[in-house]
Amino acid sequence: MKKIIAKISIGLLLVGCGAQKPSNDVATNLPIVTAIDLTQTKEDKVPVIINPGRFTQDSVTYFLPKVVQGTYAVSDFGKFVDGFKAFDYEGNEIVAKKLDTNSWLISNAKQLDKITYMVNDTYDIENTDIGTPFSPSGTNIEPDNYVLNLHGFIGYFDVLKNNQYALDVTAPTKMKRTSALQKVGAETSEDGSVTTDKYLASRYFEITDNPMMYGNLDVEEFEVGDIKIVLSVYSPNGVHTAAKIKETVFKMMKGQKAYLGDINSTPRYDIYLYLAPSTQEAPTGFGALEHHTSTVVVLPEQIGEDALASAMIDVVSHEFFHIVTPLSVHSEDVHYFDYDAPTFSKHLWMYEGVTEYFATLFQVNQGLVEDQEFYDKIMGKIQSANGFDDTMSFTEMSEKILDQPYASNYVNVYEKGALIGMCMDILMRKESSGNRGILSLMKELSLKYGKNKPFEDDKIIDEIIAMTYPSIGEFLKTHVEGNTPINYTEFFNMVGLTVKSEKIETDYIRNAGALIFGGNQEKGTIFFTELVLDNSFWAENGVKPNDEIVEVNGTKLTIQNANAVIGAALQWQVGDDVEMKLNRAGEEVVIKTKLTQSFTNGKKLAVDEKATEDATNLRGTWIKG
Repeated sequence: MKKIIAKISIGLLLVGCGAQKPSNDVATNLPIVTAIDLTQTKEDKVPVIINPGRFTQDSVTYFLPKVVQGTYAVSDFGKFVDGFKAFDYEGNEIVAKKLDTNSWLISNAKQLDKITYMVNDTYDIENTDIGTPFSPSGTNIEPDNYVLNLHGFIGYFDVLKNNQYALDVTAPTKMKRTSALQKVGAETSEDGSVTTDKYLASRYFEITDNPMMYGNLDVEEFEVGDIKIVLSVYSPNGVHTAAKIKETVFKMMKGQKAYLGDINSTPRYDIYLYLAPSTQEAPTGFGALEHHTSTVVVLPEQIGEDALASAMIDVVSHEFFHIVTPLSVHSEDVHYFDYDAPTFSKHLWMYEGVTEYFATLFQVNQGLVEDQEFYDKIMGKIQSANGFDDTMSFTEMSEKILDQPYASNYVNVYEKGALIGMCMDILMRKESSGNRGILSLMKELSLKYGKNKPFEDDKIIDEIIAMTYPSIGEFLKTHVEGNTPINYTEFFNMVGLTVKSEKIETDYIRNAGALIFGGNQEKGTIFFTELVLDNSFWAENGVKPNDEIVEVNGTKLTIQNANAVIGAALQWQVGDDVEMKLNRAGEEVVIKTKLTQSFTNGKKLAVDEKATEDATNLRGTWIKG
């Protein structure tokens, strides 16, 4: 998963990759027949029918996922189910007892014929007090767009986790549709107006792992080497097109394939891009969620073309690199994922951190960015990581990620997690005279394990040490399992880089990665912190610490829309008009001006002109490999 705006959120939204362990309690081997009828949508709710076949035991429990793979927070998809009913073979309703948010008990299971219920979407209610899933894992139900993350519509029976699923999705024939799930047929009504697409999943995991999108889509299909890419874009106001985004995705994935080399990949990869409009009901959890052969991306529609291209490279490359880990290299917690009572692996430093590092490094490795831009990204991650608890054991945080204080440090997996990958890469390059790095280690682990063989969570670090060098072991024991902060200067010295203090450009919501806002949950307000004094634009316009933000460019700021409104400032350009209303201890203060470039005092990572020849050479093998 990659949550980009989460990295600039103000702690108001917290978020957080699997298969099912074999069960011996299978009641029947017939496919579970499921149906979603988009033509019967009412009040943004879609009817679902579940026909499990005949049970041989007295009672069964039906679940919607509490947590889904790739996310590290509670989603509670059962919360969006209304009108849950169970029927016998005579068509009579039988008792279905709701046990908790996500489960229903049917006691008279031998008589159960089918289950029916309505599913409410999550996008429309994100900006309310109802807790909702991270947008790329959520659902959208609108006349012109359906984001079908199937885990939000279809659940599982406790005794039928390994059964096949036959899925029918009924929609107007003229409606475009793309799916990562295997399509096995279609039936069209006599008048041709309605088509039912038929899909087959080998087990429940495939239901959760294969999203779909139906509606007014703009679709582009193209080849990158031996991979067919299907890019599906929903832009409600036609601001962006798949054709314009295609070139960015093509160059990015071509570079990724070249960087990965001989790591096996999928023959088809789907990218679903939902561009959220600027409305109160639109989703604001911007980022993406990975699957084995696809990713769902949610970004703001008002984003500029250049910024969209940059975001797609940042987000989609991260998700595609998940084909290495955890999709090919993962623990038993991931492989035998429990959607209702999950346990979590200790190794988010690898699943999300190393993946994020690959998504950053490959760009300079393949010439998509210049060296200095890569250095700036590394420095930005260091600065962002400083906003989290640097003494927290990463393995402990990973294992307890749903609980506090660990949950509020989750976003650090993209910052310090990536830096852990960088340090291991530099160490391996140094120990092997440039011949081995963390990518080669992940390739070796992929060959040893692969997508169908999980590793033991408590043993993998010792295995990595045995496969590499004592220095890797010392690093992992001290800085990943342990709670000692990393001295990045030591690693930069190895590759002939140095950190310089200087005046640097920044944006209007951060000082070199550090947010200049805070949130008061009790009062429901957002305010400038002391850091605003070091942001030249706001300081020069008279903004002071503790000024509460009331309105931004005509939009009232609330806790619910803070991510969207403040996040939109990332797209502001020099010369744009800006108007902000503030509350300064009861007095209204209005800032109305044109944007100028903002600066702050920061640190810059640059080439050390006094670096040794060995360090310079090591830097070359590290970056260009």
